[in-house]
Amino acid sequence: MDKYLPILKKSSLFSGVRSEEITVMLKCLSARVKHYKKEEFIIRSGDYVHSVGMMLSGAALIIQEDFWGKRTIISEVMPGTVFAETYACISSIPIEMSVISDSECDVLFLDFNRILTTCTSACSFHTRLIQNFLSAIAGRNLALTKKMQHMSKKTIREKLLSYLSTESLKSSSSTFDIPFNRQQLADYLSIDRSALSNELSKLQAEGILTYKKNSFTLMEEI
Repeated sequence: MDKYLPILKKSSLFSGVRSEEITVMLKCLSARVKHYKKEEFIIRSGDYVHSVGMMLSGAALIIQEDFWGKRTIISEVMPGTVFAETYACISSIPIEMSVISDSECDVLFLDFNRILTTCTSACSFHTRLIQNFLSAIAGRNLALTKKMQHMSKKTIREKLLSYLSTESLKSSSSTFDIPFNRQQLADYLSIDRSALSNELSKLQAEGILTYKKNSFTLMEEI
């Protein structure tokens, strides 16, 4: 577990907690690490969730599939990111989405009940953990709000530019990388991949942006 301490210290869940405190807390929280291969389900829709997950290495996608198997990407999960925290809070309700690995990855699972219940040794830093956990939930809600802003746009162009603008602002640069390939970006924005590719070609031809694979540059003037 020591090799993951740099990731844990940078995560929102353990913000403000020292390395030696994290080591003690992991024991209190019944922490366990599990390895997954690429495209392996970490959590399946319909599961009952009792643990909070955190990505330690690699990446995963939070997805939702309809009756016909059409996939929509809700968000990506990168190292240090917490996931399934909402459903862990209401473990009596089955989760309505899946988490699938986008590469080989290691995931840390923490017992949710132990997060909210102060341990017998009365860790002075447990209160900090609970505060950080609530912040993580708030952060997830903000991410979903941003996605809804993209989805509320009427055209493919507007959805695409809304998303790319947000990513540019997040990176504080007109040149940036996105975490999705073309199919994943189409799934995230709930649009057809061919239509997405056509719109990207048009935007590049019009001098609005340039791109290569998942790297984009937005022009300052549209």
